[in-house]
Amino acid sequence: MNVYKVTHRTEYRYEEEVTASYGQTHLLPRAAPGQDPHDATVSFRPVPDDRRTRTDFHGNRCVAFSILAPHTRLTIEATSTVEVTVPPAPTLAADMPWEVARDEIHRSSDATGLEAREMALASPRVGLGPAVRAYAAPSFVAGRPLLDAVVDLSHRIHTDFAYDPRATDVGTTVDEALAARKGVCQDFAHLAIACVRAQGLAARYVSGYLETIPPPGTERLEGADATHAWLAVHLPGDGWVGIDPTNDVLTGERHITTAWGRDYGDVPPVEGIIFTSGSTHEMEVSVDVVRLPDPGAGPPA
Repeated sequence: MNVYKVTHRTEYRYEEEVTASYGQTHLLPRAAPGQDPHDATVSFRPVPDDRRTRTDFHGNRCVAFSILAPHTRLTIEATSTVEVTVPPAPTLAADMPWEVARDEIHRSSDATGLEAREMALASPRVGLGPAVRAYAAPSFVAGRPLLDAVVDLSHRIHTDFAYDPRATDVGTTVDEALAARKGVCQDFAHLAIACVRAQGLAARYVSGYLETIPPPGTERLEGADATHAWLAVHLPGDGWVGIDPTNDVLTGERHITTAWGRDYGDVPPVEGIIFTSGSTHEMEVSVDVVRLPDPGAGPPA
């Protein structure tokens, strides 16, 4: 088990005075198999005139807020302590041929099956066009076990694409990232999800954090971590398995889940609208993911 303290700070600086801000955050880590969050809070400066915590359609915890006092800066800071354990190993369902898994997903009518069927459909940021289907085809050969196919897909994305934060933005489509062969974790997750869904299978977008470890002999830099994104694929009878194509791994105890949905549009860390006569603003984001001592380990020998 790993225990983390996560701090996510976002500051907006506006060119002109903002007369009102209305927004919503997805910054509170969610309870999930293998993850137990504690002491999760979101604070705002200026203090909102109204704030409400709710659970959205996908079960994520959101904080909605409105600030009606004029302001030129807005700071949002989320802090939490999260316990993360190694996810259980996939069972024999992992060996299910992907075609059988596809048929099981579309046959099931219980709550889990209906959730999976929704995650097998195209969504606003995950299109299922011809280019996606062509890229997916080599991984999904007839009779191949589903998990093996998705792991192969993740490895190909990791190999074929360059990590380049200047190549894309939050509005980049799957087809654009596929053509450029460049992008960031959001693009790689969207592409992998599109490839899985193009086969009639279920995959969801997961937003969160990844503990980063500095090179040997190098001190960890405060604020240098970042949000991260990956996908989870539904194995009928076995639940959801996380795959991180950016790092070419199954998700583990270094991955911290904040929220999940159909794509990034369902779970942005912060979204909203402002009323101002200004046309520009600056945004600064800092993230710290710090591993804490295991409280059950006892004092050092």
